Amino acid sequence: MADSLSTGLGEEKEQEKGGNEKERNAVRIERNKDKDGVTETLGFNDKNGATRDLSLGRFITTEITRGYFLEHNEAKYTERREKVYTCLRIPKELEKLMTFGFFLCLDTFLYVFTLLPLRVVLALLRLVAVPCCGLRGSRLLQPAQVCDVLKGFIMVLCYSMMSYVDYSMMYHLIRGQSVIKLYIIYNMLEVADRLFSSFGQDILDALYWTATEPKEKKRAHIGVIPHFLMAVLYVFLHAILIMVQATTLNVAFNSHNKSLLTIMMSNNFVEIKGSVFKKFEKNNLFQMSNSDIKERFTNYILLLIVCLRNMEQFSWNPDHLWVLFPDVVMVITSEVAVDVVKHAFITKFNDISADVYGEYRASLAFDLVSSRQKNAYTDYSDSVSRRMGFIPLPLALLLIKVVTSSVKIQGSLSFMCVMLFYLGMIMLKVLNSIVLLGTSCVFVKEANMEEKLFDPPPSVASSRQNCTHSVGSGFSPASGVLQPTNRLESTAPSIPKSDSDTFLTTPDEEDDEKIINTDTGLEGDELRHRTSKKDLLEIDRFTICGNRID
Repeated sequence: MADSLSTGLGEEKEQEKGGNEKERNAVRIERNKDKDGVTETLGFNDKNGATRDLSLGRFITTEITRGYFLEHNEAKYTERREKVYTCLRIPKELEKLMTFGFFLCLDTFLYVFTLLPLRVVLALLRLVAVPCCGLRGSRLLQPAQVCDVLKGFIMVLCYSMMSYVDYSMMYHLIRGQSVIKLYIIYNMLEVADRLFSSFGQDILDALYWTATEPKEKKRAHIGVIPHFLMAVLYVFLHAILIMVQATTLNVAFNSHNKSLLTIMMSNNFVEIKGSVFKKFEKNNLFQMSNSDIKERFTNYILLLIVCLRNMEQFSWNPDHLWVLFPDVVMVITSEVAVDVVKHAFITKFNDISADVYGEYRASLAFDLVSSRQKNAYTDYSDSVSRRMGFIPLPLALLLIKVVTSSVKIQGSLSFMCVMLFYLGMIMLKVLNSIVLLGTSCVFVKEANMEEKLFDPPPSVASSRQNCTHSVGSGFSPASGVLQPTNRLESTAPSIPKSDSDTFLTTPDEEDDEKIINTDTGLEGDELRHRTSKKDLLEIDRFTICGNRID
């Protein structure tokens, strides 16, 4: 009897609970209807089991009145809006980088015409004065002076070899070819130029090191003369290659229907297809940015050469300059537009912020500032060549050849004009260097890269890691001055604290969560991915032959 009563009470409670839930659901549905309007879907049964109205009018009414709420997926729409803002910021940030890189290349290019001849003259005077003064114990030439003399000899020999090349004959030979053939030739020349730039600086660096290597080391090279001949051959061939490029561009400018110029400009838009749909990281984008800076500066010099040759043919008539002006503007505009579109979509597809171009500027500025220190291990012009692939010697050689063949110097007044022009170039070089140095210091300070300026060169750092320091008596070289280090509590070898192995110049968001290994002094993530990450300061011209993905 008791069991039956308890069972009945349990069933009544369950029925009450079920009834309460039904009432709550009914009240909730009524509230939703009052708040949002009619949100019912056609084809469902109502409470009584009857089928709702499936008329066309009901369907149209539902389509017109139904709504949705974007705030339900706020994160996604916020991300889309930020991508739009990033694309809008890309032109400004990219042009800041391009402008800074352009003046870096201009500074290196002007160095060949202004300061390099003066340095070569000073080095030759020292070479003559030291034996005459009886200073046998002193070194004849410093390593930097040896490199300057080699550059001067290379320029003189290549210029004498360029005198046997007939520009007019090359122009008419190229002009006689068909449009399609010229288009193919121009594309081949662009690829060859990147290959020459990639291998050319290696040849020059090998020559400089072979000529200045300490004599006490074991000889592991073929000699200075073979390296010098290879460097001369490279500069000459690269100058001929750029001359053919300039001649092809000149033919395109002088064609009647401008079809060749249009085809050559469309080749820039083909570059978008080959770059946008690839996977890019920040390092790869930095390599592409350096290549674009070098390409843009080279195109400006080629346009200058084309204008000089055309003005010479029309007896320096200023009216003809306005005839060339629209084509020049069209080429420059297409180049800028392609770069902006390419970088905008690369950053969009790879989720890269526009602030990364500020880091790129800081890395380029770091090269300029570090080359001005006493413990610098390379010249700034060579540093730009390694970073961007811009080698100024062949381009400067071609410009000297074109100017000397286009401008006739006769009389004392002409020589005075040449001297004034040379002094003006020196003033422009000095002013550009001062402004660049001040701007670079600001960029380095904003990126918190000042500590890296006092780090020793890579070879010195590696030698320091192999040696052990005694307790309390160590010395650390910084800025060429020996300074006492802090007393250590253990005899373990000291590892220089530098953030040069980090991926970017600014810390990532996950840096606070990384754990430092006390045995090695390296972070856990760095130990696992050390081979896959590179510092921006280590990126050089090795990838200008294409957008290589590591």
